[in-house]
Amino acid sequence: MNSPIFARNNVQVQGNGAQTLMLAHGFGCDQNMWRFITPAFKENFQIVLFDHVGSGKSDLNAYDIERHGNLQGYADDVIEICEAVELEDVIFVGHSVSCMIGLLASIRRPELFSRLIMIGPSPCYMNHPPEYSGGFEHSDIEELLAMMEKNYIGWASFFAPTVMQNSEMPELSEELEGSFCSTNPKTTLRFAHTTFYADNRADLPKTKVPSLIMQCAEDIIAPLEVGQYLHAHLPGSTLHLMQATGHCPHMSHPEETIRVIQEYLAKAGVL
Repeated sequence: MNSPIFARNNVQVQGNGAQTLMLAHGFGCDQNMWRFITPAFKENFQIVLFDHVGSGKSDLNAYDIERHGNLQGYADDVIEICEAVELEDVIFVGHSVSCMIGLLASIRRPELFSRLIMIGPSPCYMNHPPEYSGGFEHSDIEELLAMMEKNYIGWASFFAPTVMQNSEMPELSEELEGSFCSTNPKTTLRFAHTTFYADNRADLPKTKVPSLIMQCAEDIIAPLEVGQYLHAHLPGSTLHLMQATGHCPHMSHPEETIRVIQEYLAKAGVL
């Protein structure tokens, strides 16, 4: 626990199992947003939580413009966390952009990972017609980033409920908005550039690690076409269409999220 990696990424280890679940949060979030999920797995798994550099209680001074200017830099952070905690055979659970971060880590160090569980994944958020529909036009992303730069607080209040949906649970949108506003705007803007301009479609067939794609209904960030594309191009993948709406089912629909993960791991002989 004396490794500087623990402070850099605010690494927290809990649970009693021999098998490890590593939970990686999405853009603008932090590890606290897994709190509805972790109690269901503590008895059977060791759980590793962390904050990406620039998020949550990570070491903001560790943010490196060159390293973290692409998703591979975050993937390298994940690998270093695995090494610091002396992990192997990890079941990596990623939300949103962390799904591709986990994918890249598994390509570079496949021996560290046994499964990838992807919640609301997207290999590319931008449309590339006619072969790919990511959900956003280039102009949409430019407008989103321009809004972040000009009026960060206004962007947060607009973007949080758009991502969360589930208007009957406004406290979740408020939490996500608060998470956005608790980060350094310049760092978050850079992470947004890194996230929304990333294109990892060519990386999909490179992984040797089997995966579960958890596709949410009515997800404006990662629409159904994206989940179907991933399933078609990810070797050894399983696609599960959820009833949960929005982009954060681990917060808005934790019971279904837990059940889907448990059923997948049971079929894989892990539970």
